[in-house]
Amino acid sequence: MVTTGNLKVLNALDGAKTQWYHFTAIVIAGMGFFTDAYDLFCISLVTKMLGRIYYTKTGSPKPGSLPPHVSAMVNGVALVGTLAGQLFFGWLGDKLGRKKVYGITLMLMCLCSIASGLSFGSRPQTVMTTLCFFRFWLGFGIGGDYPLSATIMSEYSNKKTRGGFIAAVFAMQGFGILGGGVFAIIVSSVFDSRFKAPSYEVDPVKSTVPEADYVWRIILMVGALPALLTFYSRSKMPETARYTALVAKNATKAASDMSKVLNMEIEPEQQKVDEKLERHFGLLSKEFLKRHGLHLLGTTSTWFLLDIAFYSQNLFQKDIFTAIGWIPPAKTMNAIEEVYRIARAQTLIALCSTVPGYWFTVFLIDKIGRFTIQLIGFSMMTIFMFALAFPYNHWTRPENNIKFVVMYSLTFFFANFGPNTTTFVVPAEIFPARVRSTCHGISAASGKLGAMVGAFGFLYLAQNQDPAKTDAGYPAGIGVKNALIVLGVVNLLGTLCTFLVPESKGKSLEEMSGEVEKESDDSKA
Repeated sequence: MVTTGNLKVLNALDGAKTQWYHFTAIVIAGMGFFTDAYDLFCISLVTKMLGRIYYTKTGSPKPGSLPPHVSAMVNGVALVGTLAGQLFFGWLGDKLGRKKVYGITLMLMCLCSIASGLSFGSRPQTVMTTLCFFRFWLGFGIGGDYPLSATIMSEYSNKKTRGGFIAAVFAMQGFGILGGGVFAIIVSSVFDSRFKAPSYEVDPVKSTVPEADYVWRIILMVGALPALLTFYSRSKMPETARYTALVAKNATKAASDMSKVLNMEIEPEQQKVDEKLERHFGLLSKEFLKRHGLHLLGTTSTWFLLDIAFYSQNLFQKDIFTAIGWIPPAKTMNAIEEVYRIARAQTLIALCSTVPGYWFTVFLIDKIGRFTIQLIGFSMMTIFMFALAFPYNHWTRPENNIKFVVMYSLTFFFANFGPNTTTFVVPAEIFPARVRSTCHGISAASGKLGAMVGAFGFLYLAQNQDPAKTDAGYPAGIGVKNALIVLGVVNLLGTLCTFLVPESKGKSLEEMSGEVEKESDDSKA
């Protein structure tokens, strides 16, 4: 079947068999997401070490930790940058074209990833200021990668396997998180064996060797390498046919570009493009509000709610693992060993639940649909969060630690085999080409706003209710148990908001966006 009224070049893309160029596009876009995830989440591996190196007080019974405001800045500044980048580059991708902006975001990510490990100075304030500066611009580049990668992949894909292809790009996040954990394990193991140090309780000064300052820098910098390897390939990708034809109004160029990609002759239809353009409407028009207003509300609300839960879980895994006794008390370890322990725990979660969840979605999204996967994911996350929260004291007993980790892992599995992937896929499919990148950027930025709520909120909420047992500098919170209950309620709201999002399985982008008529059984590809 073809979509009636659509351009032949777009029907050719929709009906194309899976080819080598599809996999090339997945790798090129996916390597960007590998770096995205590595850079955003590896900071959680090194924040404890930064506290020991720069904020340990002489005579203190516990190793130093980042003050609350510094911790919030280090963990959150990249998220602020990402939000800004998603809005700016999403808009720019619709104005200048996907390809022109794509290389800029990659270079910004790679340069700032390296620069964040080169943060200069020896005073804590100087190091943290420069680290935060570079991580903001790192986030700005990462933010641009979200709408551009999703839009490019959706516009290159055929409609039969489009969801799986977009999800495969996003699934590289899982390998980025896993790669960050594995690399941190390797670096910390090498440094710990080469520079032996006692635990903090044995010798507070010698427990943090001078070479520990290299560990966190190396971990932060290496994430740039996979993306750098794909820079040349990104620069050689042709502009998507949908942008060239429907936005840049050049059907001849679109047909020429895709004829080379698909190895077939495609007739340019400039007159049909001119007719279509008369029916275009902008983002702020009444027509857009009427057709896609609820859709945009659905994509923004579900991504916002999902990221509150997802980022609070991911950025603060180490705190939950410490609370249940899976990571020993900080004073019983040296600085480098602590990085190893945190990285090992995060890697195990990524290997057992995060990565499999992504790839379950890749293989099933075009079979059971986006809506079903998102509904199942949010529902199961709600169930597991409440199952962890209400009998929380039961889970903290030493004999139940492994069971707690299994339950916690299952919430990650259903986040990734669920809304964490579908909220990325759907905005790239349901909006018109003229505003597709912008709407994806708005949806993603809403998610990052949720991530900030999750990251900053959980930092304070999860503190012990007894002021004497809180981390240094933090006020009393509601405790981990009550924080998990709050996250359960957030997931429940996400389940309800899913009903605002339409199903796009098996439909052309133009049919979903209303740019052409509905599918016709009379027309054959």
